[in-house]
Amino acid sequence: MPIRPSHTIAAALLMLALSCGAQARSPHGAQQQVAGVYHQQIGELQITALFDGTVALGRQELVGVDPTAVTRLLDHRYVPEDAQGLQTAVNAYLVQRGDHLSLIDTGTAACFGPGLGQVLGNLRAAGYDPAEVDDVLLTHAHPDHMCGLLDAQGKAAYPNATVWLSQADASYWLDPASEATAPQQVRMAFGMARNAVAPYVATGKLHRFTPAERLPTGITALDSHGHTPGHVSYLLDGGNGQKLLVWGDIVHFHAVQFARPDAAYEADSDRTAAIASRRRLMAEASDQGWWVAGAHLPFPGLGHVRREAEAFAWVPGEFSPLKR
Repeated sequence: MPIRPSHTIAAALLMLALSCGAQARSPHGAQQQVAGVYHQQIGELQITALFDGTVALGRQELVGVDPTAVTRLLDHRYVPEDAQGLQTAVNAYLVQRGDHLSLIDTGTAACFGPGLGQVLGNLRAAGYDPAEVDDVLLTHAHPDHMCGLLDAQGKAAYPNATVWLSQADASYWLDPASEATAPQQVRMAFGMARNAVAPYVATGKLHRFTPAERLPTGITALDSHGHTPGHVSYLLDGGNGQKLLVWGDIVHFHAVQFARPDAAYEADSDRTAAIASRRRLMAEASDQGWWVAGAHLPFPGLGHVRREAEAFAWVPGEFSPLKR
């Protein structure tokens, strides 16, 4: 049968579609993930999780638990691992209540090398100007939480913000005398901490506080020392019975430490206290039904804790479309 004009057009369209499909499936060279930004409404609060990148932590850095138990817990958990260690996220959280913006932790900036330092860019990608941030609340003074106080030029990344750091961590990490007696492997963190806060100290915008002190817009600081001398976690009341616990470094190895809260991290300054803080906050978050945000939980690091016999489990939050 001879091909009619309509068949010719159809054949041409089919060839075009196949051609476009082939192009769509062709290699495109280097590609990037979309911006590491995730929004979650919790009561009156809009929480924006900001991805900083990933760092590798060696399984041998888990101490106080038999290595065979660590291996068993990591089996079938599918945590990416290479020669450098287990992939571990670094997250920060922007909290908006009305017109007030509080940033909890700031990421690594340039302190940890390539693949990290994305918080500031992701904050902009989320539609926020860093100059709009009113307060920066630090859970502790380690480089992956406070180096992001600086931009690429070494200036204050959040020029209009007051920076809040616990008195205990400030007294330790900002004091050169502490550096002189600290273990060799952590001494580099002292200079990084002093450098990160320097522009804020110069303008009188570094505020040292104790956990009992009132913080901005209904935020409560909870003493969760152990990982560092002055580590704090932040409890935010979103109203309508909804609360969010931003717990900083209570967990580093999520595939192990929920099931074995007694597994300490080698870098903990006081391992016994760190374990006690982890058990207490996991129990309270579970019993109270709080939302939890974790700096080293898989991005966006938002979810809940549930009890499992004498231990706990992590329950990642379901994807939540934005409500307009």
